[in-house]
Amino acid sequence: MSTENTTNIEDKKEVVEVAKENEVIPSMDDFKDQIEKSFKKVVEGDILKGTVIGISDTEVTLDLGSYTEGIVKLEELSNDPAFSIKGDVTVGEEMSCIVINEDDGKGNILLSKKRADDILSWEKLSEDMETKTKLKVKIAQAVKGGLVTYLYGIRAFIPASQLSIEYVEDLETWVGKEIEIIVITASKDDRKLILSGKEVELEAVNKKRARNIANLTRGFVTTGTVEKIMPYGAFVNIGEGLSGLLHISQISEKRIKSPNEIIKEGETVTVKILDVKDGKISLSMKAVIEKEDVAMDFTDAPSSYQSGEEATTNLASLLKNIKLK
Repeated sequence: MSTENTTNIEDKKEVVEVAKENEVIPSMDDFKDQIEKSFKKVVEGDILKGTVIGISDTEVTLDLGSYTEGIVKLEELSNDPAFSIKGDVTVGEEMSCIVINEDDGKGNILLSKKRADDILSWEKLSEDMETKTKLKVKIAQAVKGGLVTYLYGIRAFIPASQLSIEYVEDLETWVGKEIEIIVITASKDDRKLILSGKEVELEAVNKKRARNIANLTRGFVTTGTVEKIMPYGAFVNIGEGLSGLLHISQISEKRIKSPNEIIKEGETVTVKILDVKDGKISLSMKAVIEKEDVAMDFTDAPSSYQSGEEATTNLASLLKNIKLK
């Protein structure tokens, strides 16, 4: 054997010896969970978590780790009548299921996802209600007085009055739509799950209103529509979801007994912002100087953006060309 071949063999031996030295040998602790599971007997009522490894027209197969495989029949997957085994289940997703039979006669464990949902979901729903967590649901059906959907596999009801801040005339047009909701009632004992899309919309409106109010400046002059007349004054809509009080003393220079002497509901008026305090806007007509520059509405103003927020009106930029009294 040549000296060169002898050297190559020795080099290879050295590489193998180094690899063996660096090889990580699993300890008993690494297999602790699997060992414990192998000794634990599965009984009816246990809740197990598995990974989907197979989907057919009639059942889903789960990998249960150290246990044998688990089978979830179609009728045990969901209470939602619109559920699709091929469309709503994907290979690789995790499922929590309850054991309904330790052996189906073929060595598999029979499981139920919908029965596990019934146990686990109410706990999650109670948490979501407490935290007012926003969730998305797809409307399944229109019924008398509202809509039906499913959340975590539980049948839920959205009353027509809780669907939107806008008046809803035809509930059928909402079927199939995906909307954002919060849980407002979650009672496992009564099996009552009530959701609200209106509360989500109201929160968004209130946040936008708060941002717009924060941008208002005393002395800002704009036009608005008289919404409602009261004995003590009138409420004027100045746009962007904002309304202010035009006190009777701020309507005219002359003394009047009723706002109706000067203004009417639906009429467009020019007003100046006197004050913004505690979310309330005070307006004045008589404080507006003749020929004073007027911003016709907030939508004409440039918009400023902040990461994660909607566009808001930057009224400061408007004031550059507005004369202040």
